[in-house]
Amino acid sequence: MASWISMAEACDQLGVQPQTVYAYVSRGKLEVMPDPADTRRSLYRAEDVAGLARRKQAGRKHETLAANTLFGAEPSVPTALSTFFKGRLYYRGQDAVRLAATATVEQAAQLLWDAGQAVDFSAPPLARAGKPGRAAAFAALAGLAAGGHSTRGRMTRVLHAEAQGLVGQLAEAFGAQAGSKPLHLRFAQGWKQPARVAELLRTALVLLVDHELTSSAFAARIAASTGASLPACLLAGLAALSGPAHGDASGRVTALFGEVERLGDEQVVAHYLSTGLPLPGFGHHLYPDGDPRAAALLALFELPKGMARFIEKATQLTGLQPNIDVALAALVAHHRLPADSAFALFATARSVGLLAHSLEQLGVAEVIRPRGRYVGIAPQLAA
Repeated sequence: MASWISMAEACDQLGVQPQTVYAYVSRGKLEVMPDPADTRRSLYRAEDVAGLARRKQAGRKHETLAANTLFGAEPSVPTALSTFFKGRLYYRGQDAVRLAATATVEQAAQLLWDAGQAVDFSAPPLARAGKPGRAAAFAALAGLAAGGHSTRGRMTRVLHAEAQGLVGQLAEAFGAQAGSKPLHLRFAQGWKQPARVAELLRTALVLLVDHELTSSAFAARIAASTGASLPACLLAGLAALSGPAHGDASGRVTALFGEVERLGDEQVVAHYLSTGLPLPGFGHHLYPDGDPRAAALLALFELPKGMARFIEKATQLTGLQPNIDVALAALVAHHRLPADSAFALFATARSVGLLAHSLEQLGVAEVIRPRGRYVGIAPQLAA
């Protein structure tokens, strides 16, 4: 049977601060559970802590250091954009959930980009082939990337102006109305939604703009480190974001909701639990006590009874809280937004963060170039 220890004991054994323990948890290196005696606190698997301590004591050879820098518990890229503290997400020191209560995504962009003036996502007319959606968005961005100018040797204010146009054009490709209104209103207009839904879109967009050093942010930073154009950096980031283990995770939740609607919550939950399959959208390694972004969004609208019952039952039986992917899929399903609009919202919002990471990376002179550690067939030397 697993044994569990407190944060203080984990820090003492590892010789680190609590922030590093949170980082170990976020990278899946350390299992965590709520303390049954005090749900405000967490407990950490003692065996995981002991294993991490042994690896630290084993020393850090060159190849071990290189591998751990890329795949290990602590990211090696410094950033001032966002972080996690005590189970909360912060944008440049501001609580993301509190910011989302009133701010627009334009204001969040001004904060993350450290822009000296208000951000405006109005954009030049977009030559879009076909209907709005993912294909149109990626095609438009690829076209811009093909002819984009390098970020090298250009003023920050010029790059900010280009970044604003990119976000606006991406939003239009996903179906937002053209114009100069805030993006949440333009999405509501494009999707023929009332003002109350526009407010929900505003909150969701702000909650999704950044999430520290994700795989998509790292991809955008790699492109930026080479001097690639801003649309190329954004395209690199969105390509990584499009995977079902990242920004398209809400698609798996949407499929799950479809199963619930067809088969009923009892049968779906029983199937997943009896087969040992994880329920998509429940639990998040960065938020052992629950994703505050999901809680904030779900509190703003009333779920259909069947969906609410399913979420409650899944949470009760697994102990895992719904994450932002559940909240986003529920928002789309409840208000009958267009197909793939969950990804549209996620990609548009996160484009703000991806561009912020790209702009921040421009302050670092070196190209990001990890080394490969060859493990294949030995080279055959010429006779």
